[in-house]
Amino acid sequence: MPVSDLARRVSVAAVGIPIAVALIWFGGWPLGLALALLAAAGAAEVCRLAAVRGVRAYLPAAAALSAAYVVFAVRHPGLEALALFAWAATIGVALVLSVAGLWLRGPNDSPLFAAAATIFAALITGGALTFAVLLRDLSGTPGQPSWLGATLVAYPIMLAWMGDTWAYFGGRAWGRRKLMPSVSPAKTVAGAVAGLIGTVVTAALYGWLVFGLWQGLPIGAVAAAVGGVLIGPAAQLGDLAESLLKRDAGVKDSGTLFPGHGGVLDRFDAVLVALPVGYAYLALLPTWIQGLPWGWA
Repeated sequence: MPVSDLARRVSVAAVGIPIAVALIWFGGWPLGLALALLAAAGAAEVCRLAAVRGVRAYLPAAAALSAAYVVFAVRHPGLEALALFAWAATIGVALVLSVAGLWLRGPNDSPLFAAAATIFAALITGGALTFAVLLRDLSGTPGQPSWLGATLVAYPIMLAWMGDTWAYFGGRAWGRRKLMPSVSPAKTVAGAVAGLIGTVVTAALYGWLVFGLWQGLPIGAVAAAVGGVLIGPAAQLGDLAESLLKRDAGVKDSGTLFPGHGGVLDRFDAVLVALPVGYAYLALLPTWIQGLPWGWA
């Protein structure tokens, strides 16, 4: 990696991480608006990738629907309300686009693919990022500053990014056999294994130090590590899925929003999958964790 590129990465991280921590701690509209902007930008990147392959998705509609998922999640906390809105909004936009194709696309401009790419772009960006809001609300303090809420959101995000870091160094040290060379030539089997091990170790430490000692949650090292077993592979698959989209479009980065890092998809590909998996695990955990042995709590 060129020194200038590394310097840009470090600079973006030095500025971005404190801002991200502050937004997650504040929660509510500061976090929601930031996520909505990220969601809209990410949806636009997906639409541009589709355009390279000749599919002209409805970029404004994708960006608006993607942001709307997040905004609604902030305005109306809770999975049930969000699910009803997301279902209605997605069906509504799909129906509108199917009719709009009569005038905006026509039979020779792939109206089906255009509508499908639009919905897909919104779902994998805004749809996924809403789970950061849902995780934040598990603390019982929606719209209020909370370190408990912040630690819940940070759990899958940290596991996704630390797993990627472990995979990078593990691949450099021991990588020989390629994982999926047709999708991501740089990734190796050894890197994937190192990433999974690193994710589980990080999760165990997070459960012990952050959930247990700091926040006093009934989630010990073992329970958090089990979450790492689930989140680690999911995050790696998210990374590979985004690489597939870029490979199909023949581009190196999905965008240029973050200097040295690429676009929203480049930086948050693993996180977009880790967030829903992390929410599913942490939301269900209290229902079966009580009474389990081996130091779960």
